[in-house]
Amino acid sequence: MRIMGLDFGSKTVGVAVSDPLLITAQGVEIIRRKEENKLRKTLARIEELIEEYQIDEIVLGLPKNMDNSLGPRAEVTLDFKDKLERRTGLTVHTWDERLTTVAADKAMMEAGLDRESRKEYVDQIAAVFILQGFLDCRKTKQGEE
Repeated sequence: MRIMGLDFGSKTVGVAVSDPLLITAQGVEIIRRKEENKLRKTLARIEELIEEYQIDEIVLGLPKNMDNSLGPRAEVTLDFKDKLERRTGLTVHTWDERLTTVAADKAMMEAGLDRESRKEYVDQIAAVFILQGFLDCRKTKQGEE
């Protein structure tokens, strides 16, 4: 079993996948598109990655406001979630992604990457943070049962 993590942005989607034991998340790629509403190629690429990595579930970062409310970007993300579920037939979980981009940027800064490199990879690293948070939470819940 493997799980895919997605950081859905207005023009990019960061992609990460878990190892088969659901312990760690690894960044895979960033899917880029020219226009926000043009999702056909993005969804097709996600389907290719699902097949390549034999994905069973998806975790999609949900950009909540700091007060835990859902704004316009979250609504667009939930619409994307519905499209993903219809197109792939897989369960798509949402995961609170507040501050994942900040954490990803900080981790890359600590690793010594320059600003341009950080801009290039931040969505992929954010997808790793989203998926790793989900995996860690799932593991903790299983340990409590």
